Amino acid sequence: MTSQPLPRPETSGTPTSSAAGTRLDPWLGSYAERTHGMRSSEIRALFAVANRPEVVSLAGGMPFLDGLPLDALSQVAASVVAERGLQALQYGSGQGDQTLREQILEVMALEQITAHPDDVVVTTGSQQALDLVTRVFVDPGDVVVAEAPSYVGALGVFRAYQADVVHVAIDEHGLVPAALEETLAALAAAGRRTKFLYTVPNFHNPAGVSLALERRPQILEIARRYGVLVLEDNPYGLLGFDRDPWPALRSYDEDGVIYLGSFSKTFAPGYRVGWAVAPHAVREKLVLASESAILCPSNASQIAISSYLSTCDWRGQVKSYREMYRERRDAMISALSEHLPEASWTVPDGGFYTWVRLPEGLDARDMLPRAVTARVAYVPGTAFYYDGTGADHMRLSFCYPTPERIREGVRRLAGVVSGERELVELFGTGGGASDDDVVSPAPNIP
Repeated sequence: MTSQPLPRPETSGTPTSSAAGTRLDPWLGSYAERTHGMRSSEIRALFAVANRPEVVSLAGGMPFLDGLPLDALSQVAASVVAERGLQALQYGSGQGDQTLREQILEVMALEQITAHPDDVVVTTGSQQALDLVTRVFVDPGDVVVAEAPSYVGALGVFRAYQADVVHVAIDEHGLVPAALEETLAALAAAGRRTKFLYTVPNFHNPAGVSLALERRPQILEIARRYGVLVLEDNPYGLLGFDRDPWPALRSYDEDGVIYLGSFSKTFAPGYRVGWAVAPHAVREKLVLASESAILCPSNASQIAISSYLSTCDWRGQVKSYREMYRERRDAMISALSEHLPEASWTVPDGGFYTWVRLPEGLDARDMLPRAVTARVAYVPGTAFYYDGTGADHMRLSFCYPTPERIREGVRRLAGVVSGERELVELFGTGGGASDDDVVSPAPNIP
């Protein structure tokens, strides 16, 4: 007997409502409800264009890796295979390599975190840690409180798990305690369940500001009073330009804070190694969630980073990054002052980004195609708000281009802004968000 092929879903009679599809996607009706809430990242969508050599990309937060000691790293990679190849290429622990977890404690000690290796869960980048925490805590409709603006990758995770994100204002000193108190009180009065507060306290992505030292215990006290967990995302904390790292929120409160760290910004993102530090019971849940998703993080990546930390001057490498990114920050701020004085912006003292407010009436999202035509790219502010506001802002990244390319990119951007202003003067505003719609850090004009 010859077997017959099964009919394709779109031709197998009249589909039911749960199986209804389209000609482009016959399985559209079979997806989980949460799948329909997924959105493509505005940053990822830019990469194909922004990576063309003729385009000056002020969009992506890619570290500048040319400063890495590649000769030394090639020797590290060779020794990993030669000396520990059978271990590196094998499955490993779901919690992560014990030696690496001990070394992570040394890294976090720079921010006054004290912990035990058992408190650490190694993840596939801190992005996976974000996903694990959200999966463990959030049911559909639960509230996640996040800064306004907030990291686009986190917003994507929260949306995928059907969280309701409520934004809280930040200013030039970071998250505003009074605004957080007001928001949590209103949510509690409405009977809403807030699962955690998500914050990037150091060299914020995208705003470039840092949570002031005096505000850190205030934020934690407010969260503790309302029974809200704090999720501290800190990929940039060691990359201050003119100061030593400030104490992490986790250093104030071990029971109320989950800390996320990463080697992507201080070493190399290609290894995809991050970590979470959590209270004991939470840590157990994170390990179980990680094992169900990936079985275990990459042994090869973990052992390579562990070897780098033990054989190379990683502190010196961080210092080199700080100096290099400071030079690029200076080039960005100088170019904005020269070419875009009609705009306003934050002046970060670390990290990768500045947050630019456009002249009144301009819409960064509408303007982006014309900017790409002018061979410069940025990320519109709408990417960093759950409700799509923020069109009067853009995030400019200074980490990857050389200072010369940064200046040229800002010069090109200024030409686009000038053309947009002329259009607005002729035809009126393009409908961007008003000042009343968007809460953003106050500009810091040099």
